[in-house]
Amino acid sequence: MPPKNRIKGNILLKKIKKTVIAIAMASLVYVPAFAIEISSATHAVDIAGKQRMFTQRMLKDYAMVGMGNTFGKPGEDLNGTISAFDDHLESLIAYAKSEGTKKSLEEVKTLWAPIRKTLLEKPEKSKVEKLQVDMDALLKAADSATKLFAKDSGKASGEVVNKSGRQRMLSQRMASLYMLKVWGVDDPQFKTKLDDAMKLFKTSLDELQASKLNTDEINALLAKVKRSFMFFEMMNRSKSKFVPTLIYKKSNDILVNMNSATQKYVALETK
Repeated sequence: MPPKNRIKGNILLKKIKKTVIAIAMASLVYVPAFAIEISSATHAVDIAGKQRMFTQRMLKDYAMVGMGNTFGKPGEDLNGTISAFDDHLESLIAYAKSEGTKKSLEEVKTLWAPIRKTLLEKPEKSKVEKLQVDMDALLKAADSATKLFAKDSGKASGEVVNKSGRQRMLSQRMASLYMLKVWGVDDPQFKTKLDDAMKLFKTSLDELQASKLNTDEINALLAKVKRSFMFFEMMNRSKSKFVPTLIYKKSNDILVNMNSATQKYVALETK
C-alpha cells in the first residue's frame, strides 16, 4: 500500500474506533442494573434525571428504526432503554420519601404504560405524532419528579445534579427533533422546540461552568461538551441537509460527557 493511502487508512480506522467507543460509552448510560440501589438523595436526583433523558433517547431511536437507519444499533438501544426506564422507575418508587414525590412517580408510571406498548410495536410514521405528544407529557412528569427529589435532598449538590442531568436530556431532545425532521415528520413547532432546547442547554452550561462545586475533571468535561455543542449551533444556522449519523454521534458525545460530569457531582456528596 502506498504511504499516502496507508495514512488515509489509519486516519479512517481511528475515526471508526472513536465512533465505536462513543457508542459503547453511551450504552453505559442506560445499562439496566435490575435492582438499582439508590445510595443517597443526590443519587436519587441523578437516577430520576436519567428518566428525562430516556424519553428523548427512545424517541430518537424510534425514528431511526422507522427510517431503517441501523447506525449505532438503535433497535437494540431502544429495547435497552425501555428496560432501563422500567428498572429506574421501580427503584425510584421504592426510594421515594415524601408524599408529593410518590404521587409524581405514580403519574410517570401511568403515562409510561401506553407509551411502552407503542415503543414495543413496529415503528410507524402514522403513530409518531401522538407518540411525540405523549413523550413530551412523560418528559414533563419525569422533570417534575426530578425537581421534587432535588428539593427533598436539601443540598446544593442536589440542584446542580438536576441541572447537569438535564443537559443529558437536552442532548437527546435536540437529536430526536432532528431525527424526526429527517424521517419526514412535519412538526410545525420544530423550530420553536429546537431553539428552546438549545437556549436552555447553553444557559445551563454557562451556569454549570461557573459552579463553585466544579473540580478540574468536571471543568474538563464541560469544556468538551461546549465544543460538541458547537456542532448543533452550526447546524441550526445551516441550511444544509441533516446527516443522521453525525447527529447521533455528536449528541452521544454530549450525553457521555454530561453523564460523567453528573456522576462526579453526585460523588461530591460523599466527600
